[in-house]
Formats: sequence, structure tokens, C-alpha cells
Amino acid sequence: MLTLVLTRHGLTPRSRPEQHLGQRIDAPLSDEGHEQAVALAERLGPIAFERIVSSPLARARQTAEAIAAVPCVTPRPPVETDNRLLEMDYGAWEGLSYEQIEERDGERRRRWEADPAARECPGGESGEQVAARARSFLEDLLQRDEHLHEGRLPVESRVLAVAHSTLNRVLVCVALNIPIREFRQRVIQSQVNLTALRWRDRARPEDAALLLLNDVAHVRRPPQTPWE
Repeated sequence: MLTLVLTRHGLTPRSRPEQHLGQRIDAPLSDEGHEQAVALAERLGPIAFERIVSSPLARARQTAEAIAAVPCVTPRPPVETDNRLLEMDYGAWEGLSYEQIEERDGERRRRWEADPAARECPGGESGEQVAARARSFLEDLLQRDEHLHEGRLPVESRVLAVAHSTLNRVLVCVALNIPIREFRQRVIQSQVNLTALRWRDRARPEDAALLLLNDVAHVRRPPQTPWE
């Protein structure tokens, strides 16, 4: 039985106003983003993970390293990186805010938003291309879990993955068999959120059960609402 805990990196210096950070601008965490990562690390402190896997981009890797550095009941595994967890390649929209894209490329953006699964960002990726990476990542996790526990009584394996907004939303759609074209409408992934998915033995990537989605209680205190 595999439990995947999925999170998004913390804030970067380019997060306000929000810009399209894909694969081409490797922004690090801001001071606030690092504080968010530490808050998530402290919440996960009592939980043991067999693996911590991160996108190789600095903002995700630094978030993963902050989690790995917090003492746990068992030693944290070293952070691994996997290119399949890279953010969507936004192509010509990289580094632009929503307002700038609307001003410079509004008509193409509206066509993309009508079906972001089939249509590629200009010079970048489509949702289906991101989904292929996410599916491959999940297939490998499930195959590895099955191999490690073959012939043993059911046992839970826990893997933490640190990635990005669009990659995570598409991965959740793959795992829950939601049409990829709906990833922007159906799934939210806030910074340093907790999302948890579970697969029983011999499951397919699309057979996940959703345990938790976009939980950010560790970084949102009253009177803030925990779902914004």
C-alpha cells in the first residue's frame, strides 16, 4: 500500500504578483517561502517517509531540504530529484503575470484555457504532456512499492513529493481519473499544502483514494480561513 504525500514549494521573490514560473526561471525560495517550508517541516516532523522526491528546481528542492532537515522519529532519507516533477513548461509565457499575458497574448490564452490538456503553451507544454510525466512517475512508484513488499503482509509505504502547482494538479487528476482538461477548474495546490493519495496493492496510477487535499492549516492561522 502506497501513500503519496504531495506538496508545492514555498513562495519565491516572484510570487507576488504571481508569475508563470515553469522550468526556465529557477527562482529560489524567498524568506517567507523558507518560513513556510519550515512550518510544513514541523507539521510533518512525527511522520516517517521512506523517500523524499523533489523537482530539481531550486524552489522545490529547497522546500524538500527544509523538510529533510527537521528531526524525525526516524532519520530522514536524503532528498532525491526527478525531472518528471518539473513544472509545466510555459514557453513564451514564462515569467509573465496573468495581466501581462492577457495584454500581450489574450486570444491565444483564452483558447488555451478552453482546453489546456490538448493545447500547448506557446513554445512550451500541454497538460497531456505534463500528465504523461506524472503518470510515468506514479507508475514507477507503484512498481517499486510492489517489488519491495512482494510476498509480505500489507504494509504502508510513505513517499513525500515536492513539486509545483500545475504538475501537482495534473498529477491529482491522473490519480483520481479526472479529465486532464479540467485540472485548472477542479484542483487547487497552494504553497506548502498537504495533499495525500493512497493506492492499494496492485493498483494502477488512476486508482488512488484521496485522503487529503490542499491542507494549509500549518501556514494559515485564525482569523485567516484555512482554505484560501
